[in-house]
This record gives sequence, C-alpha cells and structure tokens, in this order.
Amino acid sequence: MAHHVTLIPGDGTGPELTEATRRVLEATDVQFEWDVQEAGADVMDRYGGNPLPEHVLDSIKRTGVALKGPITTPVGGGFRSVNVTLRKSLDLYGQVRPCRSYAGVRSRYEDVDLIIVREATEDLYAGIEFEQGSAEAAELAAWLADHDHPVREDAGISIKPITVAGTRRIVQFAFDYARRNGRAKVTAVHKANIMKFSDGLFLRVAREVAADNSDLEFEDRIVDNLCMQLVQRPEEYDVLVLPNLYGDIVSDLAAGLIGGLGLAPGANFGTRAAVFEPTHGSAPKYAGQNKVNPMAMMLSGVLMLRHLDEAVAADRLESALAEVIREGRSVTYDMKPTRDDPSAVGTSDVADAIIDKMGARV
Repeated sequence: MAHHVTLIPGDGTGPELTEATRRVLEATDVQFEWDVQEAGADVMDRYGGNPLPEHVLDSIKRTGVALKGPITTPVGGGFRSVNVTLRKSLDLYGQVRPCRSYAGVRSRYEDVDLIIVREATEDLYAGIEFEQGSAEAAELAAWLADHDHPVREDAGISIKPITVAGTRRIVQFAFDYARRNGRAKVTAVHKANIMKFSDGLFLRVAREVAADNSDLEFEDRIVDNLCMQLVQRPEEYDVLVLPNLYGDIVSDLAAGLIGGLGLAPGANFGTRAAVFEPTHGSAPKYAGQNKVNPMAMMLSGVLMLRHLDEAVAADRLESALAEVIREGRSVTYDMKPTRDDPSAVGTSDVADAIIDKMGARV
C-alpha cells in the first residue's frame, strides 16, 4: 500500500534537491502518493506575503508525514521563519539531527555517531521578544528595575520559557528514540549553573525522567563543556537532548565533525505529524545550476523511511549512499578534495549513481 506524503519542494535549490530525493526514494520500490505543495519565498506573493499558506499545513495534517526541501526565510518581510511556524503550528516539538561519519568524507574525525535531540517549541526560539525603543520593552525594563534586575532603557529583550511539560516530553522522547535505535546513553545538555530557574528546571526534570528510564545510561553536561568535549572526544557521546537554542548550535557543531551540513539530515516529530528535511539552507545563488549536494535531503528521506516502518528500504538506500560517498566519484564539488575539481558531478548525477547502486542489489 502506498504511503501518502506531503512533498514540499521549497525554494532556492530546494526543488532540485527534492526531485533528486524523490527519485531515489521511489527507486527503493516503496510506493508513495505525493501531495505536492508549494511554499517559500518564491510563492509568498500569491498568498498575501505568507510563505507557508494554510493549505500546506492542512496537507501535512491530513497525511501526517512531509518531506520538505529548504525554504528561504524572507528578510525584512515580517515573517519570522517558515520552520518556526511549522513547528508551532503542528507542535513539532522533537527535532532529531543524526550526525554520522561516512568513509570517504574529508574530516578530522572517524566513527562519529551522534544523535542530537532538540526541543523545538520553547526557549529563546519561542519568539517572545520586545524591540528596543518599544513601549513594551520600556515597560518590561522598568518592571525588572523595580525587582532589582536593572536593564538599560535601550535594550532589546528576549524571554526564555522552559516548561516542565515541554522538558518532560522531549527528554522522554530522547529515551524512547534511543531505545528504538539501539542506543545506550542519553546526555542532557544545559547551562543550569547560570540559568538556575530555566535550565535548572530542564536539568531537574531530565533527571526525574531518567529515573523512570533506568535501563539506559544517563548523564548531564554543561553546554560549553560539552562543546569542548565533542571536539576532543566525540566518541564518548551517543544521544544528546538539549533545549532549543543549544540544540541548534550543537547540531551544527556535530555536523562539522562529520564533514558539514551536506551530510546532516533532520526530522521533526510531533504528536500528529512528522516533517523530514535537510538542516542546511536553500542556497538561492545556486538555484537552477544542478550543482548542490542532495545527500542531506536524501538522508532525511532515509529517516522518513524508518518512520514509515520501511526499515529494509531505509537500509538499502543508506548503504547505496555510503557506497557512493566511499567511492568518491559521483559526488558534488563540496565533497571533492578541492571545490574546483573538474570531476565533480551535479545534483541529478548523484541521484543516478545512488539508483545504480541500489539496482546492483536487485
């Protein structure tokens, strides 16, 4: 039976990446019925300046699963972020960003195998901000001064909400995800030594959840110390669970350990839907050039296959990807020894090579 999936090509290089990924997914012989939905900067003028029209959200609510190409966040248009809006609208609270070494990738590290679990609805990314010079910022600054927390009148102010419920569900999600994927340890990451009532809450609740999941090892790390240790000895870590801001930063650091964002897939899980996407941007300057690396989006497709209980197809596609990377012939410019290597291939050629590898297994 075919899987119904919302397919959002995105903008910039997104349509090229999406088409290449669609082709390799269909080559696994898993059946899909794609509900193609347009979103992003290229279509926002048609929808009153909204790059994420309501009918796109309705499609995801209907199918429960979406594969999304990168989307440009408009600058100066008053729309905060398509990704932030998606997470809020669909309550996609659990973001998963695996970072795994593949043989053949130029990197300072070998055998990195981390899973970053990021809470995606709270923290500073909740978007509760007060602009410098606004009446609201002045009123809040005055209130803080009255409570022995003086803030300069010319301050912009952001608020960092972290809740018990939000923390409990993301840490439990991390333990469940670790268990399903054969992982042994969960590390909670925080700055509770300084932010005692927000990150302190995160740490306290994480320890409570860990006590109910004692079949897996648990530890915690202060975020700055963790960053140093990831660079020194990443092999000591397995599954990391973090508040929103730290999760965003640490996931890019971890991607750097494995060769960059071109190999960093992403998944966003909620109570009613899951959205799969690469973690990099839309690179609009390369749009239409058949040049950019599609592997992060293809690996996001692997995560989607696992979510759909198509484990055999997921393993087959990931193995083909790994083989193409190891051989190093049919890869884009960013994965060559030099970025001007004339043997670099295009986006669609990478898809062809991966499909050929899967065909060899038939």
